[in-house]
Amino acid sequence: MIIGTAGHIDHGKTALLKALTGQEGDRRQEERLRGITIDLGYLYASLGESDLTGFIDVPGHERFVHNMLAGACGIDRVLLVVAADDGVMPQTREHLSIIELLGIRRAFVVLTKIDRVEAPRIAEVSTQIEALLRAGPLAGAPVFPVSSVTGEGIDALRAALIEQAADVCARSEDGYFRLAIDRAFSVTGSGVVVTGTAFAGRVQVGDELALSPAGRTVRVRGLHAQNQAAQEARAGQRVALNLAGDRLAVEQISRGDWLLKPELQAPTRRIDIEFTLLPSEARELRHWTPVHIHIGAQDVTGRIALLEGEYLAPGGHVHAQLLLNAPAHAVHGDRVVLRDQSAQRTLGGGRVLDPFAPPRNRHRQARLAVLRALGGETLEDILPALLPSAINGLEPALLERQFNRPRPTWRLPDEALEIPTRAGSRLFERATWDYLEQSLVAALKRFHETQPDELGPDRDRLRRYALPQLERPVYLALLERTLAAGTIEANGPWLHLPGHRVHLSEEEESLKARVWPRLESARFNPPWVRDLAGELEIEEERVRHLLRKLSRIGELQQVVKDLFYPNSTIHQLANQMLDMERQSGVIRAAAFRDQIQLGRKRSIQLLEHFDRIGLTRRFGNERKIRPDSALASEVELR
Repeated sequence: MIIGTAGHIDHGKTALLKALTGQEGDRRQEERLRGITIDLGYLYASLGESDLTGFIDVPGHERFVHNMLAGACGIDRVLLVVAADDGVMPQTREHLSIIELLGIRRAFVVLTKIDRVEAPRIAEVSTQIEALLRAGPLAGAPVFPVSSVTGEGIDALRAALIEQAADVCARSEDGYFRLAIDRAFSVTGSGVVVTGTAFAGRVQVGDELALSPAGRTVRVRGLHAQNQAAQEARAGQRVALNLAGDRLAVEQISRGDWLLKPELQAPTRRIDIEFTLLPSEARELRHWTPVHIHIGAQDVTGRIALLEGEYLAPGGHVHAQLLLNAPAHAVHGDRVVLRDQSAQRTLGGGRVLDPFAPPRNRHRQARLAVLRALGGETLEDILPALLPSAINGLEPALLERQFNRPRPTWRLPDEALEIPTRAGSRLFERATWDYLEQSLVAALKRFHETQPDELGPDRDRLRRYALPQLERPVYLALLERTLAAGTIEANGPWLHLPGHRVHLSEEEESLKARVWPRLESARFNPPWVRDLAGELEIEEERVRHLLRKLSRIGELQQVVKDLFYPNSTIHQLANQMLDMERQSGVIRAAAFRDQIQLGRKRSIQLLEHFDRIGLTRRFGNERKIRPDSALASEVELR
């Protein structure tokens, strides 16, 4: 269990921890001289249970709230400290707001310095505290009057902490390990050491981790968990790790950095959140307001973009996007706290919905619907609501990072369908995938109705015509499945419905009878369109239209503009190339030129055509037959 303090300056937080643990919290000379806590203090002690309890002492001065936030992000239970003589003060309220924004729901209120006041004052301040908490999630939190000087009430507080330790929910160990770094220092003889709270997962000596956001790889040489040497640490513990890395220096690590399993390394500068503006704010929050953003132990500047209006009234809730001035790490469910541009007051905070927010279309209703779906707590809660709107599917690898949920721990809903694509698998709702297949077939049918003289579009044209919103890898996966099922057929590069054929008119059949013998008899050097038109004494455009139509039907192949080869000639050329590779191991342009006895220019045009249709693959100045070539298989079977 990790316990943190909160409260106004000079209300006795450090003295309280000393009374509870017997250890001095303020260890820095400056803190002892000034009598105030400036930075985070860390203590470990047994309250009577078997495991050590970690304590984080936070500063109460308004100038050091950023330090308080760095420590408060990882605590399980908070001790909200209020001095009996002062009562509720400004930082009492601000620290309480931060506790609530961070989602900390386990709290004891400790009424300190009761040795300085009379009983009526204790009752009066207790009433203040009750009123302060009444409207929030910590309403009804127990109040413990204590004196850190006389020890009155300390045993009762310690007993309550021990009793409540069993109720602290263990943090998830299913996820990949991640730790928010709040200190980095060098130890003579050991090297770089970092400390922080483990948010998820487990880590062992010898593990390789990523130092985020820089992405450097480091290795765990040794570790302490809850201030004790160990071979392994887990989520919910205070951990110190001795790191090793290539030229690793303590100056390269800052408070706010993260130690992560490499699978989570994906820094971001755009984060979508659900945001609440504190009711105590005096004015509305405007869209695009510059802010300080606290995530984990990190404090980064940026702006908040409101996604549902230009202004947010005090106490209001809204979806918002944070645009950070420096890269950060976050996963779904992480808490963020926002302070004003000058870092003098807390504005509000919320919960991370999407740490990889899109830069465009963030105000659209479709995007807002996605954010509403992301409002659930777990991946299993969210997927059924998220899948129907995912026209391009959901990327499992991205979901792993977004939710810190390794794939083996998922429980997919029954309606989910996983489709492999060339860019990795995607998850679809079955109804969505069926809709895409039906849309593709329906679009091809419309194409045939409007373009009856064409055999069909090629792949890219059909995508633009039918489903332009699909990402190319998804579209290709959809097309390949429809081709495999026979719902759509391919004839060369052309796609068409089964049974669809292009028929020549009587006039076109008559013209073909005059053109075709000239194309076949010329073998490897067929005439150009203009030469055919001149020889036959007919319009050039009529010849060009016929040859293009025969190409779409699949009887000809256009090598370059206005130069067409019959399929039989293409097969003869392909056969020559197969023989060349069998004899020489490769196909060279000069040898191919000599073989077909044409000029270099025409030879290169033919070779590049064979590259395009997938017969050959070029390697520098040489080519080889592609092992997966359908044309090569067809030629060998003849």
